[in-house]
Amino acid sequence: MSAFPTPSRGAIRGALFFLSALFTVCANAGSWQQNQSVGGFNSVHIYTPDSVSPIGDGKALLIMLHGCAQPINNFLTANLEVAAEQYGMVVAVPDAMNKAGFSCWSYWEGVKSRTSADYRNLVNLANTMSGDASRNIDPDQVYIAGLSSGAAFANTTACLAPDVFAGMGISAGPSVGTSSNGALGPCEQADVTTRCNTYAGSYKSHFDTQIASIAHGDADTTVNLCYNEQNSDGMAGVYGVSKLSGTNTVSEGVGRTAEETLWEDGRVSKLLFNGVDHAWSGGEGASGGYINGNGINYASYLGQFFTANNQRVDRNSGPAISNLSATENSGALAISGNALDAEGSVADVAITISNVDGGAPVVVETLNASAAPSDGFFSATSSALADGLYEVSAVATDNESVQGDAAAVTQRVGPEPPESAPVLSDTATTVSGQCATVTGTVVDANQNLDSVVVDFANGNVSAAISGSSYSAEGCNLPGGSNQATVTATDATQLSSTDTISFDIDAGQTGDYNFHISAGHITWGVGYSACYLAFGTSEFTMREYPSGSDCQWIADGDSSCAGPVQACSAGGGSDGGSGGGGTEPTDSDGDGVEDTLDNCPNDVNPGQADNDSDGIGNACDSTPDGEPVDADGDGVTDSVDNCPNTANPGQEDSDADGIGDACDSTPNGDVTCTEYTANNYNHVQAGRATTTGGYTYAVGSGDNLGLYNLFVTTTLAETSAGYYELGNCP
Repeated sequence: MSAFPTPSRGAIRGALFFLSALFTVCANAGSWQQNQSVGGFNSVHIYTPDSVSPIGDGKALLIMLHGCAQPINNFLTANLEVAAEQYGMVVAVPDAMNKAGFSCWSYWEGVKSRTSADYRNLVNLANTMSGDASRNIDPDQVYIAGLSSGAAFANTTACLAPDVFAGMGISAGPSVGTSSNGALGPCEQADVTTRCNTYAGSYKSHFDTQIASIAHGDADTTVNLCYNEQNSDGMAGVYGVSKLSGTNTVSEGVGRTAEETLWEDGRVSKLLFNGVDHAWSGGEGASGGYINGNGINYASYLGQFFTANNQRVDRNSGPAISNLSATENSGALAISGNALDAEGSVADVAITISNVDGGAPVVVETLNASAAPSDGFFSATSSALADGLYEVSAVATDNESVQGDAAAVTQRVGPEPPESAPVLSDTATTVSGQCATVTGTVVDANQNLDSVVVDFANGNVSAAISGSSYSAEGCNLPGGSNQATVTATDATQLSSTDTISFDIDAGQTGDYNFHISAGHITWGVGYSACYLAFGTSEFTMREYPSGSDCQWIADGDSSCAGPVQACSAGGGSDGGSGGGGTEPTDSDGDGVEDTLDNCPNDVNPGQADNDSDGIGNACDSTPDGEPVDADGDGVTDSVDNCPNTANPGQEDSDADGIGDACDSTPNGDVTCTEYTANNYNHVQAGRATTTGGYTYAVGSGDNLGLYNLFVTTTLAETSAGYYELGNCP
């Protein structure tokens, strides 16, 4: 007789330990969708994990608010996706619609109302996303967090709408109701408890089930550390809970720690990040403006804190079955075990007896038993059964009609049959990227199964076996048609096999220019993230479904993703380039489908590409990589002092490197003025503009780099309102 658990969805499968090593995001992780318009916001970055929350029903949602002078793109490198995968948490990062100075969330301005400005937008964003069935978000697991001005705005929003937000994560935020001066100057005293209760109005009863985490970096010299204490004490007052004695040290890896103080029932936590300045604490590898990699991953901490302490989800996991056994007695099965319920009492134990001689279970009898109140013992006896191998499963229901996990054992009735090979059935496969998972049922009538091995195209994988089910995953499989052979072997070396076929999408590989040419990313969506992730190196992208459309996402870094757009022919399918049976498009009829053709509209079956630029010779204006002469004046662009204006003589009267034909001051008769400042100030002064997180000089359009307070550049105003990167001549 063998025993094994049969898992089911429900409560947490064990204690949550944040102090253990962080999960590594799996190869089949979820993806970022950038610049989405949703909930009243024009631009929201959304990360959707493959995992679901370990509590409740579906995924959690964390809305993350940026700080002042902090583009939302910075959070693409803040390790938010790590937390998202760990805790089944969708992450949404909206760009504020009604910004105050320095692109701040305007927590000190306007009316504090859930129907006003960005407060309304945040409520709409939360409700729109949790109300979208395709996102599978549990409305009881909606949280809001933020940094600096975003933290103050998040705290205010959570006070205005405690019915919507089950918890908050407030990092380096001034207290609710304080002025903008309080953010950068001395601590501004605030009665957080009274203000928060006032903001909630008729919704304040929902504070009974809201939780809060308040955090601050101990090296923050921008926002006063006093707010960490003032905000945590204030929210504890809202919830009516008392502080517990002592502190805990939360550790992540080597040298990344935070000091934690807790309040009763896990309702409030206060963190002090060691070695973190005025920034979001992103953990190891986190980077970007106002993102700090010296501390713990605060998003992961929030995932753990919210999961462990959420007051709104139903945590009743149902009764647990233990000691399940089945013994033959005169052709019948005597069944017994224990069923205990931690939250209440056991109302019923349902027992199912199935014949498994043929592989797939065939139900032959169902029984019900009562569990003793003292120790949960239950027993039942089947009717007389025909000789064969049987699976006995039991599941208990509590007094609230909640079922627990099922447990099962196998037992033979009658004499042992002659030795025979294991029986395989229900073989199936699921594909994600270049990975395929083969599953199925295996039954050994002699109960001496030794192994199940799946032979993929690139090698064998030993399957994990749980009862009569097995599973094996093969990755890095070749693109196109694949076949896997399953072999089940018993202890006497008798074996059986089964074979299944499937298709693998090998993706498309090239540098960022190739992916732009192929339409996977654009200069506006995807380029900057892909360049930051891979530079000029080649990388592989695959097309994944996104609602009714598709999105190309890079292997190894999901922040490198293109726009959500119509699916390409044969793309957006786990089944590979065949697109689930749809014929691929070949517009030019050269035998190469459009998604792989380097000249999709020009016949070139050989795909010749002399200069290896990803554009085939048949449609490349410079097939041999010859120099470009945009203005056709006989001087190549790389040395042309007016590359967009014909000037074959290259006249340059003032010797400033700009030809007379395109020089607004060909005789050098206008005084040049230099301005050295950070890119944010250049934009504020009208010397530059910003697009997609980057800064461009007015007039020349020169790229000055990232739009923030840290990148400093020098601009030369060579004529009125015309600026160039660099110094005056």
